[in-house]
Amino acid sequence: MNSIQIDQAATAAPKRRALPPLMSLSDRAAERLQNLYETGHAGELLRISVGTKGCSGLSYDMNWVPAAGPSDEVVTDRGQTVLVDRKASLFLIGTIMDYEVKDLSAGFVFVNPNEKGRCGCGESFHI
Repeated sequence: MNSIQIDQAATAAPKRRALPPLMSLSDRAAERLQNLYETGHAGELLRISVGTKGCSGLSYDMNWVPAAGPSDEVVTDRGQTVLVDRKASLFLIGTIMDYEVKDLSAGFVFVNPNEKGRCGCGESFHI
């Protein structure tokens, strides 16, 4: 019996560590999204992707879409849903989407642990 237990243990799949969530939302981002979804963008969803732009090469792109497409990952956090282009998934793992209000501007910002740097103007990043 002892050899059977050893054989079963040897063939068992190794435990894998949990992956971080693809993206999460801050409280401020969730509140702002809820407001947008209830007003001017009712019936639409925010879709996040990564494109090429700027000095560092990559930029965050956001668009309103009527529904999830076949290449979208659906992220639901704090009661709000955003879509992430599957091609952008590897760039965004573990990212926190926040909403920031400054003296002269307001908008969504991304705290991305995968970023290795940003350009001086802040429009683009690299991994």
